[in-house]
Amino acid sequence: MDKKFISLFGVLFLVAGCYAQSNAPTIFTIDDFLQQVKKYHPLAKQADIQVDKALAELMAAKGAFDPALDLDASRKTLDGKNYYYYTNPELIAPLPVGNLKTGIENNGGSNLSSEITKGKSSYIGLEIPLAKGLMIDKRRAVLQQAKILRSQSEQERLLMFNNLLFDASLAYWQWAASQQQYMAYSKFVAIASKRMRLVRIAFANGDRAMADTIEAYTQIQNYQLLQEDALLKLNNAKMELANYLWLENYTAFQLPDNYVSDRLSFANTSNFKNVEDLLAQSATQNPALQMYDYKLKGLEVERRLKAQSLLPYFTAKANLLSKDYYAPKNFGTNYLENNYKWGIDIRFSLYLREARGDYKKAQLKIKETNLELLNKRQQTENKIRSYYNEFYALAKQLQISSNMYVNYQALLHTEELKFEQGESSLFLVNSRETKVIEILQKQIDLALKCYKAKYAMEWAAGILK
Repeated sequence: MDKKFISLFGVLFLVAGCYAQSNAPTIFTIDDFLQQVKKYHPLAKQADIQVDKALAELMAAKGAFDPALDLDASRKTLDGKNYYYYTNPELIAPLPVGNLKTGIENNGGSNLSSEITKGKSSYIGLEIPLAKGLMIDKRRAVLQQAKILRSQSEQERLLMFNNLLFDASLAYWQWAASQQQYMAYSKFVAIASKRMRLVRIAFANGDRAMADTIEAYTQIQNYQLLQEDALLKLNNAKMELANYLWLENYTAFQLPDNYVSDRLSFANTSNFKNVEDLLAQSATQNPALQMYDYKLKGLEVERRLKAQSLLPYFTAKANLLSKDYYAPKNFGTNYLENNYKWGIDIRFSLYLREARGDYKKAQLKIKETNLELLNKRQQTENKIRSYYNEFYALAKQLQISSNMYVNYQALLHTEELKFEQGESSLFLVNSRETKVIEILQKQIDLALKCYKAKYAMEWAAGILK
């Protein structure tokens, strides 16, 4: 019987230990939270897709330089008469400037065009622009812009991360503030309940009046109202925080009840770096500003392409021919003089109004974007300075409120001693305690605003990564 009792006690102890361990508070720090956001949040994955899309665009742009195999073949036969047949497979290899072409021909028939070589032949040749398209053409421009877009997409990804982490950080600190408010009100509900028990005992012994018990009970009710309101705000803040909590396979994650914020970090509102250092960091790292630089580079490529439209279309073609499908024999000056085909293609506009209009629009786009960049830089700098000033003003207010909290606590303690000695009333104790709660609420609000200003400063600088 004793052994069974001991075994049952051991099982109960183990279950109780596991239950206590599962409900033990777990500190969920801001760093752990942001790491989870960056790793699993759908918007973080969407930010990575921006880079993948740019890589796909770059691959498509490189496709303009892919070699191509072309085949032109036809045959005509009527009433048993072979009029003609053409067979011309051709390989076209785009070059940085122009194209390289090589192919073979097999032509014949009684009605073959006189300009076409009869029988088997082969050729290799070049087609090169000498004016329009020499310095840059559409396919080279698209490739350069795709490379710029690839770099710009990385800045877009960082900008999306910057916005996501800013919103997530605000949600975290709002949850932390709500949690601290609820814990504070719960603490004062417990204190008021204990005081009411002592007052009732004193009333039963004839040391306190009935009004004191009513006063004590009313104070508990007041704190309970504040506690319930704080619980509502805590639950709402927790739901807002859940918008940023995800697991693998895009599974939503609800924060367990035993998770608590890092209160030490929340209380830490130490001074931030010098504003000039922050501005310098923003000038070189802010993705919102860097994107303008890449946009200007893309517009410069477009301007150079439009400038080529002012030149005439002048293309030269030259082919080296060979009879049959073999490489030229006895290659030399005499062979070059007797086995070739060449030509030129010239075309130009008399007024160039379309080309001049397109070039002017490209110049205006660059000027417009430069003005946008100047305005964006000024707005960003002013935002950083504004949040910087707000942060330090709030930090000073928080320091003042911390000193006031210590003083109000001292006054409350003194009033409680007087009440215990019969030299004060419960009304004055409650009044002192209410002041302590008010200043504590003020402290929590100021600390929350401090953190919001701090993260807003980093967000404006574009350095949240």
